[in-house]
Amino acid sequence: MQKISVIVPCFNEEAVLPRLFGRMSAAAAGWGADCEIICVDDGSRDGTWELLKAQNQKDPRWRCLSFARNFGHQAAVSAGLHYATGDAAVIIDADLQDPPEAIAQLLAKWREGFEVVFATRKKRADPRLKRILAWGFYRVISGLARFPMPADAGDFCLLDKKVVVVINALPERNRYLRGLRTWCGFRQTSMEFERGERAGGAPQYTFKKSFRLAMDGIFSFSTVPLRLATWLGLAVSAGAFLGAVFTFCEKVFAEQFAKFGFTPGPHGIPTLVISILFLGGVQLICLGILGEYIARIYDEVKGRPMWILRDSAGIAPGLPPDKPELRSLV
Repeated sequence: MQKISVIVPCFNEEAVLPRLFGRMSAAAAGWGADCEIICVDDGSRDGTWELLKAQNQKDPRWRCLSFARNFGHQAAVSAGLHYATGDAAVIIDADLQDPPEAIAQLLAKWREGFEVVFATRKKRADPRLKRILAWGFYRVISGLARFPMPADAGDFCLLDKKVVVVINALPERNRYLRGLRTWCGFRQTSMEFERGERAGGAPQYTFKKSFRLAMDGIFSFSTVPLRLATWLGLAVSAGAFLGAVFTFCEKVFAEQFAKFGFTPGPHGIPTLVISILFLGGVQLICLGILGEYIARIYDEVKGRPMWILRDSAGIAPGLPPDKPELRSLV
């Protein structure tokens, strides 16, 4: 019988977990497969972990991990993939904006032979500014990446076991899993759904976290920003050269330039200040772009683990014993 692993990252989700337990369990009854639901507590400061442990006591299918601190959403998803033992893994957030009932549609696509099924949002109940920024980001990263990146596709997806093995074997730590699952290849398709409002509690994915994730996505899958810095430097240098030629000609051929309204001014301090500030801004932008890449190289070289476990319920620490293929790759 097929087995499905559902991975649910949780951070301060005490208000929504009771509804998640009910809706997910009800949805799982119609999947026609065995299942495990791996909830990863990403260093919550409320009663999330206590609720998860209690649910594990009621239903052993709910297996839980607790991080020693907040390591981030992508680390929580990566930990869930690391411990997943199913034939396919479904990633879904705990806030119920991604409906558990839609998992059946992902499974239907998987059973048709697709190995990556990502859910695209045809409608989302988010503030207008967030919708505009998200729309723009997906179009930007799709244009910058070296391979087609699906637009409006969040973390809600299904991954076949062979895709999970490949992602678990990747050593990088600054992860953008939406890009990694596309980069892996295999047979991929999409499934549209309407993203609703949070079932309870306050949103945990702040603008700062979203911005950091966007930067990880851009700098992990594109070197275009580096080329942009080069072209920006060339453009500024060309502009400065043309400006110098123009100024020289204006001084030498003052009478001719005066006929066209280009009379040399007595003072050039404002122009000088503007030029210095513009050039300094360009230099800082280029240094910032280099710094983003160097910072990620620094994180990778340190080799620190992506997460540290504090506790678990229903999952033994260490590598999953029934995944020998993972032992040979990690």
